Amino acid sequence: MIDRRRAILLALAALPAAWMPPAARAQQSFQRFIPFLIDLPGWKGNKPDGMALEMAGSSMITATRVYERGEARLNAQVITGPAAQAALAATSAGIKLETADMHMSTSTIDGLQVTKTYTVSNKSGAIVVPLSANAMFSVSFNGVAEDEALALARKFDWKALQGQVK
Repeated sequence: MIDRRRAILLALAALPAAWMPPAARAQQSFQRFIPFLIDLPGWKGNKPDGMALEMAGSSMITATRVYERGEARLNAQVITGPAAQAALAATSAGIKLETADMHMSTSTIDGLQVTKTYTVSNKSGAIVVPLSANAMFSVSFNGVAEDEALALARKFDWKALQGQVK
């Protein structure tokens, strides 16, 4: 005897994504980034999470994972859509800024233009990697030395993330 539930699920799985309801497509959208939010040695990684939002003429996706090591915090995030475009516009100018307590610079790392900010007094900052004109990967951190933060950010596969952006 044929299991109707299984037959229906198999039939739905065979349909192209365009036939899927927007909520199902949205869920599928952020989930494609989750495998790239890897475990970091020496850090406790919370469960990765995400969100996809679709509205008339615009969409936004985020996939996030928070890591903890004692008092130190690190947040890895993929963002697509208008929020990413705005952040990338602010960082694409090739800014270099330095004060006694903070600095910001843009440089090329592994063929990608990367913007780094760092505040010395509280060991906090962010590393922003453009994945496309409207998508970015970022690592924000608190209680982490600048060199270590960059080393941790480079453990994520930026090129593979770039390949997931559509």
